[in-house]
Amino acid sequence: MRVIKTFKTYEEQIEILRSRGMLIGDVGTAIDQLRRVNYYRLSGYWYPFRKIQASADERRSDEFYQGTTLDAVLRLYAFDARLRAATFTALAPIELRVRALLGHGLGRVDERAHLRPERLNARATTRTYAKWLADYESRVANSHEEFVDHHKRQYGGALPVWVAVEILDWGGLVRLYGFSPRSVQDDVADAFGLRAPQLESWLRTLNVLRNICAHHGRLFNRVHALIPKLPRPGRYPDLDHAGSYTRTFGQLTLIQFLLRSGGERIGLLPAVVRTYPHVPIVPLGHLGASPHWADNALWRT
Repeated sequence: MRVIKTFKTYEEQIEILRSRGMLIGDVGTAIDQLRRVNYYRLSGYWYPFRKIQASADERRSDEFYQGTTLDAVLRLYAFDARLRAATFTALAPIELRVRALLGHGLGRVDERAHLRPERLNARATTRTYAKWLADYESRVANSHEEFVDHHKRQYGGALPVWVAVEILDWGGLVRLYGFSPRSVQDDVADAFGLRAPQLESWLRTLNVLRNICAHHGRLFNRVHALIPKLPRPGRYPDLDHAGSYTRTFGQLTLIQFLLRSGGERIGLLPAVVRTYPHVPIVPLGHLGASPHWADNALWRT
């Protein structure tokens, strides 16, 4: 039977960190910070400060590298908070553009294409579409949006697709894109300079990134599970030199590309990345960025 970890007071938490080699500074200030940010949440930010053991699997020990300070950990945490907020903001115009393009494209096919699987592609005959439809109908039934009330009064609640896209969350929007006729998918993807399978893959990837931001997750030093489908090497050289797309910087580069393709400003994320704190033990590479990241045209402002 496993034993649950015992409760630790703030003072005991500080002493644990100090015993492992972290420089704490003023104890009162440190305790105040732990009251603001959970010890466990901060552990993700001091993880790369832990020494790598000389073993085959290179596990981290509990001991910190010499010179590790709580102040440096907190500065990384503050940077990550800024990056989450900026990422969420930068995704907004991309989401709005997809809504507009998809609603218009499906509207040309049928004003209620989203409710008529025979007007969609073969994926709309699966259980996945039935689940999507049930979620959509629940959103309509529980919505308090004025435009939904208007359609309930005037049209019995049946929303045309260009209205329906406005009540979907990002995940529901991506699934509807996946159910759409290939001609509609191609038109939307072409507006971003991509092929349909690529755009769908990017939107799924960015949906996960967006959820991380919405739930105050960690972007710093994170390895992402989803790998986006990329254009062939050479088509967009700026994408070829963005590093690994399983790392946060690579996924932020997708956002930069989509923003630029839509004529949107691309300066917000570069401005925040430039605020990465000077922490010699944990350099910017832990975000997935190369030392010359700012030379990439997608990041140059």
